[in-house]
Amino acid sequence: MLEFENVSKSFWTGTQYKVILDKVSFKVELGNSLGILAPNGTGKTTLINIMAGLEKPDEGEVRRGCKISFPLGFMGGVVGKVSAMENSRYIAKIYGLDPDYVEAYCRWLCNLGEYFDQPLGTYSSGMKSRFSFALMLALDFDIYLIDEGMPGTTDVEFNKKAGAILEERLRTTTIIIVSHQAKTLEKFARSAAVLMDGQLHMFDTLEEAKQLYDYETQS
Repeated sequence: MLEFENVSKSFWTGTQYKVILDKVSFKVELGNSLGILAPNGTGKTTLINIMAGLEKPDEGEVRRGCKISFPLGFMGGVVGKVSAMENSRYIAKIYGLDPDYVEAYCRWLCNLGEYFDQPLGTYSSGMKSRFSFALMLALDFDIYLIDEGMPGTTDVEFNKKAGAILEERLRTTTIIIVSHQAKTLEKFARSAAVLMDGQLHMFDTLEEAKQLYDYETQS
């Protein structure tokens, strides 16, 4: 279970405070994957980072009663000076998992060949995304956090394998996915919400959320 209670977050832009969350309260139960629609610039990434514990709210409380992943694409937990092999084994030890398994899993899913044994600092952005996503799937979480869906890579084989694994995880885990496009959420969301003007409006279905989202963004 992930719960926000009266959570507020804002940033100083240099001229004014930009409100991301204004006393927001909601709960995500395990088994009920949530899709959040949010226009660009409203704080999608900030919301995901608060869920993961990477950023702290200004006010309120975030309760995490289960294991929650780092956001898809987040590279803050890895070291650019060492290889994907070394990073995968190090992260596995932090999470109490078998380093041999995590390394083998990431090596198989990434399909980076000899680059898997080269420093991450030499990777392209697409290669880094593939490693980050593979590492997230190799670890054992109750809730997976995804900002804007699949990683930005043109590798068709990777997208196919990773997408199939992600869909399989839906049967046993919970996903929270945030995007500015409803179509991105269709495969994964069982309930939905709209982040707008500092408030998170919760709905039972994506279709209901989409009606509000379309009305507010097109008016």
